[in-house]
Amino acid sequence: MTAGPRHDAKPRWFGTPARKQAAGTRRDDNTMKARRRIAAWSGVLLVPALMWPAFPSNTARAEDTDISPTQVIAQWNAAMIDALELAHTPPPPAMRVGAIVQASVFDAVDGITRRYDRFHVQTAAPRRALPTAAAAGAAHEALSVLFPDQAASFDTLLATTLARLPDDGQQDPEAIRQGVAWGAAVADAIIAWRTGDGFTSVPPPYQPTDTPGRWQPTPPLFGPPAFRQFAGMTPFAIDSASQFLPPAPPALTSARYAQDVAEVEAVGSATSGLRSPFDGQTALLWQSDAPVAIWDRAADTLITDRRLRLTDAARLLAQANIAMADAVIAIWNAKNYYDSWRPITAIQQAGTDGNPLTDADPGWQPLIVTPPFQEYPAGHPGVSQAAAAVLAAHFGDYTAFTVTSANLPGVDRRQPSFTAAVAQVTDARILGGIHFRFACDTATAMGRAIAAYVLHTQMRPAHQHA
Repeated sequence: MTAGPRHDAKPRWFGTPARKQAAGTRRDDNTMKARRRIAAWSGVLLVPALMWPAFPSNTARAEDTDISPTQVIAQWNAAMIDALELAHTPPPPAMRVGAIVQASVFDAVDGITRRYDRFHVQTAAPRRALPTAAAAGAAHEALSVLFPDQAASFDTLLATTLARLPDDGQQDPEAIRQGVAWGAAVADAIIAWRTGDGFTSVPPPYQPTDTPGRWQPTPPLFGPPAFRQFAGMTPFAIDSASQFLPPAPPALTSARYAQDVAEVEAVGSATSGLRSPFDGQTALLWQSDAPVAIWDRAADTLITDRRLRLTDAARLLAQANIAMADAVIAIWNAKNYYDSWRPITAIQQAGTDGNPLTDADPGWQPLIVTPPFQEYPAGHPGVSQAAAAVLAAHFGDYTAFTVTSANLPGVDRRQPSFTAAVAQVTDARILGGIHFRFACDTATAMGRAIAAYVLHTQMRPAHQHA
C-alpha cells in the first residue's frame, strides 16, 4: 500500500480552463467582483484586506466564469490531492487527511442545508451562511492547518473560489463572510477532535523474530514495520480498530498457502517471463499513487459529470474518505495482530515453512520494492474496496471510469465497473510481487464490510431515525 520509489510530479493547483474575455468591461467587472468578495471574507482569516494584492487582468481573464456548487466541492478535493502529492504524504496518513478534510466540508455544508445527519459537529450554523462559501472555508482551513507550508496556495484558491461564486443577487457579502467563518470553525472542531486520535503516538520498539511466517525486515531499509500507530488509532466511524478483525491467514502447511506462494513467485518476480508488459505497468500504476488520490480523482469526475447537488457531493466524498481511513486503521490493526511475512521472505525462506509444496529461492526479488510493514491483510485492496463500495452505492457498480496517477503521467486504465477496478488492484499487488492473493481477498472483504457500516450509520437522510 505504501508506494515504492516515487516519481516526482509538478504540483497542479486545480482550476478550470481559462476562457478569453469578450471585452474589457467583462474583465473589469470580474476584477471588482473578486475584490468585493475578498473584502467580505478577509477579516475572517485575520488578514488585513490591504495585504491582498489587486487581481491583475490575467487573473480576471482566467476566472471570468461562475463556478457551480459541485465544482466548488471537486475543486477543493483536487486541491487536497495536489497537497498530498506535493508533500509526498505516504498512503496511510494521506487517508487520514482525506477523512479530516472531507468530513469538515460535509459538516460545514450540511450544517446549513440540513439534509443529512451531521458527522461530528452539531453546532448550529449562522442563519445567513452561504453553503458554497462554507465548503470552501472548511477545506481551506483544514488544508492550511494540515499543510501550513502550502497555505499561500490555499489562500489564492479561496480568493479565486469566492470571486467565481454566481453573482445572482442572493449571495451578499455577509452570507459569504458567515459561510467562510462557519466552514473554518467546523474544520477547527474536527481537527481538534482528531488531535488525540493516536496518530502521533509512538509504539513500543518492535521485537523481530525468526519464527517462520512472522514478519521480518525487508530490503532496502531493513527497518521496523511502518505506521504501527495506526493499529491503535481511534477510528472515524467504526466502533474500534479491531471491530472487523479477520480470521488468521492460511496455515503455512496448507494447500492454499502453497498455491498463493507459487502464484506470486511465478508472476510477481522482477524477472518473470509470465507477466506481460501491460500487466507490469498496471502493477506500477496502482503502486505509484496513494489510494485516496486515485479514488478521489475518480469521484471528482463522477460528481462533476453527474452534476450532484452540493450536499450530495460533499456527503459522497466524506463517506468515501471516512471509509478509506477506517479501512486503513482496521487493516493495520490486523497487520500488527497477525504480523505476517512478505512474499520476499516467504519465498527466500520457504525451506523453513514445513510445506512440501513450496521450494526456497534465496535470490528471488519482487517487481515492486516491498513496502516496509506486515503482509496480511493487504492494504491497497482493502482501502480500494472501501472507496469502490461507497461509489457503487451512489452510482451503481457498472459505472465506467478511468484510473490515473500523478506519478505516471500518460498511463491510465479504463474500468468498466468498480468491481473490476478492485479486482485489478488485487492482481496488481500479486503481479508486483508484494502480496499473496489470500491477503488481498481478506482485505477486500474487510473494505466491503467497513464501507457498508459507514453507509448504514453515517450521514443518513435527516428524516431517517432507525
